[in-house]
Amino acid sequence: MPVVYLVVPCYNEEAVLPETVKRLTIKLYNMIKSGKASKESRMLFVDDGSKDRTWEIIEEFSKENKLVGGVKLSRNRGHQNALLAGLMTAKEHCDCAISLDADLQDDIEVLDQFVDKYIEGCEVVYGVRSSRDKDTAFKRGTAQGYYKFMAALGVDIVYNHADYRLMGKRALDALSEYKEVNLFLRGIVPLIGFRSDYVYYERNERFAGESKYPLSKMLRFAVDGITSFSVKPLKIISNVGIFICLLSIIFFVYALVSFFSGGSVAGWASQMCSIWFLGGLQMLCIGIVGTYVGKIYSEVKGRPRFIIDKTIITPENKKEEK
Repeated sequence: MPVVYLVVPCYNEEAVLPETVKRLTIKLYNMIKSGKASKESRMLFVDDGSKDRTWEIIEEFSKENKLVGGVKLSRNRGHQNALLAGLMTAKEHCDCAISLDADLQDDIEVLDQFVDKYIEGCEVVYGVRSSRDKDTAFKRGTAQGYYKFMAALGVDIVYNHADYRLMGKRALDALSEYKEVNLFLRGIVPLIGFRSDYVYYERNERFAGESKYPLSKMLRFAVDGITSFSVKPLKIISNVGIFICLLSIIFFVYALVSFFSGGSVAGWASQMCSIWFLGGLQMLCIGIVGTYVGKIYSEVKGRPRFIIDKTIITPENKKEEK
């Protein structure tokens, strides 16, 4: 029986955390009882610098529930870094780790299927949404468009997969070799290789609290994913620049012919349109290049992606503070 760790990143989740612990405890106990998971299996909640009582709740549950462990980051580092911190902590104690959100939107009833596929020999198992019927039309359209756009840019990404996945010990060890500061795990994990498979599930409504991914964060996350795994935007800029240069040569020839033929007419509107168009295009291109330069700046500094303040995790689940 494999030792299974459930890694759950948390940020201001005091409203939903008691119910999450309750449901995951029942599920994990059932998996242990049925022989799907070892009795050393645990839940590992990662507090990403929450401003509410998230960490206090994790500590309280760890004292009365031997299945509950925790990792407290020194400050907020974002969902991807918090998830990585949990996975890197779990890999020292488990055979496989399953990452899932704290809001109970990921269907925990399919956890058995993840473990079954791991036992069959899969090192990575992706949780894939079977449909997006519960999403709004806007969210469904933008999400599906994003996955297609990423694929068009050459990024190896699993369609309709977020961060609900199982990773075996070998896959976790391989993940630890990736040192980039700008994390986009949905793009990194497929690069690892190894045998993989999929588990399809229906995503539930959030049990309580508010989403930690408003539109602004989702847009930043999308940009991070694109610029972390594809240089095609830079190539597009080059191609657009070449096209505009060729187009301007054609117009220059046209202007000369019109001038010498006496048919030129001063046009303020056309001049202003061209100036505004080229100015806006230049600003856009500079912004895209600046995004890549900013990522290079972050990478070369080599600062730690997360710093762990406290942990409540040992094989026996005894408290250990750092």
